[in-house]
Amino acid sequence: MKTIIKNGTIVTAEASFKADVLIDGEVISQIAEEIITGEAQIIDAAGKLVLPGGVDPHVHLHLEMAGTVSSDDYYTGGKAAAFGGTTTVIDFVSQGPGSLEESVLAHRRFADATTSIDYSSHMNITHFDDQVAEQIATLPELGISTIKVFTAYNNRLRINDGDVFKAMRVAGQNDILTMVHAENGDVIDTLIKEALEAGHTQPIWHALTRPGWGAVEASLRAFALAAQADAPVYLVHMNMAGEVDQLKYARSKGIYAMGETCPQYLFFTEENLQQSDGAKWICSPPMRSKDDNLGLWQGLQDGTIQVLATDHCPFFYNGQEAIEYEGGMVAIPGKELGKDNFTQIPNGLPGLGDRLPVFWTHAVVTGRITPERFVALTSTNPAKIFGLYPKKGCLQPGSDADIAIWDPDLSVKYGVKVAQHRTDYNLFEGWNLNGMPVTVIQRGNILVDHGQWYGKPGQGKFLHRVSGEVL
Repeated sequence: MKTIIKNGTIVTAEASFKADVLIDGEVISQIAEEIITGEAQIIDAAGKLVLPGGVDPHVHLHLEMAGTVSSDDYYTGGKAAAFGGTTTVIDFVSQGPGSLEESVLAHRRFADATTSIDYSSHMNITHFDDQVAEQIATLPELGISTIKVFTAYNNRLRINDGDVFKAMRVAGQNDILTMVHAENGDVIDTLIKEALEAGHTQPIWHALTRPGWGAVEASLRAFALAAQADAPVYLVHMNMAGEVDQLKYARSKGIYAMGETCPQYLFFTEENLQQSDGAKWICSPPMRSKDDNLGLWQGLQDGTIQVLATDHCPFFYNGQEAIEYEGGMVAIPGKELGKDNFTQIPNGLPGLGDRLPVFWTHAVVTGRITPERFVALTSTNPAKIFGLYPKKGCLQPGSDADIAIWDPDLSVKYGVKVAQHRTDYNLFEGWNLNGMPVTVIQRGNILVDHGQWYGKPGQGKFLHRVSGEVL
């Protein structure tokens, strides 16, 4: 079955122009000023924009943490993504006790059966030895071209700097990109111990025990290690203006360095953790200051930061009270687990479905960035960096027909009732948004159309990625 999207304005990372789009099966077969063909379904996009589906390269679906599990799985997370205009996500494989391949295949067996949109995965490296080094080199055969390392979470996720260097070197030699979670785990452990001994258990202490300077210092350390390993590096969830400074410095010295930030770090601060419901804003790294908000915005505007991701990892605010989801009642233990101790609050926020509508309103509508830059940050750049382009992240003949038809005139009072995350709160509750996707298509199949959901478990596919570009 062929489909023609007619009368819309196509927006790519490079330009905007009036044209029709012909979808044949799962791919785009033609883009032209006017397309006339035989039998075809017609979608009239008059007055609307035609964007490539969003690519979110940083999500955590069905992640076990702090005695519970993140509340969105591959089906519900995909649904939330699609309602927000995102059609591709990349999550993370936890390193298990066996080989990396065993971890990847176990992860896929679960995800493939339930995912409602297309996905791929990064490989966490949380312990390292000679065998792991050999296995990293084989990851591209499994369709994975990225690893992630941590400079925090001592005795859980962190490997020492020497092993980070070795992992980066092996990755670089095999065209694999290393992603880094940059905080200072030693300082964090010291401050958490002191805070608890002093009886400080409120949510604000999550931020106070993870100093921003630790992220700035660790980001420079990550870039320095990458330079010495002669390997590309990508800084995840940047939350400090100082990290933007370090990324700019690294790039000016010829280091193959890139970075992302997330909506929560553009709009919220430590003050949100001081509210009576401050646990809702607990994530790692934490929100910072208004000056950091502005510094991150500047990094997105001037090209220092390449990607807007989410680090989507939602938990119920009160998992003791069930919510209705698709006709059934659901309750999953959540942030109430840490009501007496901030260290027991699951770290993570909903954001996958919010990313594009919130960013459009506060970036494009306000004139901070152009529609083309919006597409670059949320779709094209992540597709290029993570080895999915031109299959994903663009609108051109031969690309997957992943499309968000966007109504720039649609105004919505946003919040948990509009967002489709399987959780009981939304960070952007009551915000007035201007511009939303109305029809979302994945590989030629309509997933969302004017509020109706047509996706199914297992409908999405695992994406076998190749090495990406350094932007």
